Amino acid sequence: MVASVDVRGGAPGTRETEALDPANLVGAVDALVLSGGSAFGLAACDGVIRTLAEQGRGLLLGQARIGVPIVAGAILFDLAYSGMTSEAMADYAALGRQALLAAGQDVAMGSVGAGRGAMAGTIKGGIGTASLDLGGGLMVGALVAANPVGSVLMPGSDCFWAWPFEIDGEFGGIRPDPASPPAIAPVPQDSKLAALQEGAQAGLNTAIAIVATSAALDQAQTKRLAMMAQDGFARAIRPAHTPFDGDTVFALASGDIALPGNRPLALAEIGSAAADTLARATARAVYEARQPSR
Repeated sequence: MVASVDVRGGAPGTRETEALDPANLVGAVDALVLSGGSAFGLAACDGVIRTLAEQGRGLLLGQARIGVPIVAGAILFDLAYSGMTSEAMADYAALGRQALLAAGQDVAMGSVGAGRGAMAGTIKGGIGTASLDLGGGLMVGALVAANPVGSVLMPGSDCFWAWPFEIDGEFGGIRPDPASPPAIAPVPQDSKLAALQEGAQAGLNTAIAIVATSAALDQAQTKRLAMMAQDGFARAIRPAHTPFDGDTVFALASGDIALPGNRPLALAEIGSAAADTLARATARAVYEARQPSR
């Protein structure tokens, strides 16, 4: 698919993001990988690349026409997770291969996969998804691994910052208490930033995501989609895009549906929907991780 990426956090961990710049040669990917494990987790892309090559996928290069799969990825920091061992950190290539072979339309949410050891502020984070039907076959979807330093909950409550965008009670249906004072505190107490004076360090958090649309977009338009989708983090997390996070959003366009009429206007509508959808997916990641079964 046509792909691009927008990196807005101050401490990202990524692979092949420069290849997705519209100014460069490669404008599409064979796979995108989200992983835990900090820099160790980037090795998950190796397992995906090798498996895709075995399947005959990839960009044909050189006189030998050897297929080179284009796989981009991003990681989050979860090395403080109690289940993280040196053996687990050495096994990310195998985990990447397993993830590729198991990939399908059914996506588990909560404390699974890249979100297994994720934290959202001081509470459990995880994996969340959401989608939106814009009509006429035009769809927007989002997949988020939520591990931000900021808080996804309004101060002193279980109400998500993303509550205005919720559909069908997908993350609990909790609404703000009208009697509560305005939420104007710059640093919510249930964010990790409240512990800054106790030695919080840059690079130990992040929210990473993929947004996708069925629209036919070129790479520059897909880049704009990724940029607009980043606003979803700001709608769901307070604060977002900090020096302590590595906020990275990949965008994909399948090319199934031609943009109608005014293409810039249609792109603006898709980008706005992608931001709302990403905000919902972020809240769902935390909501599902906090369920007793998770």
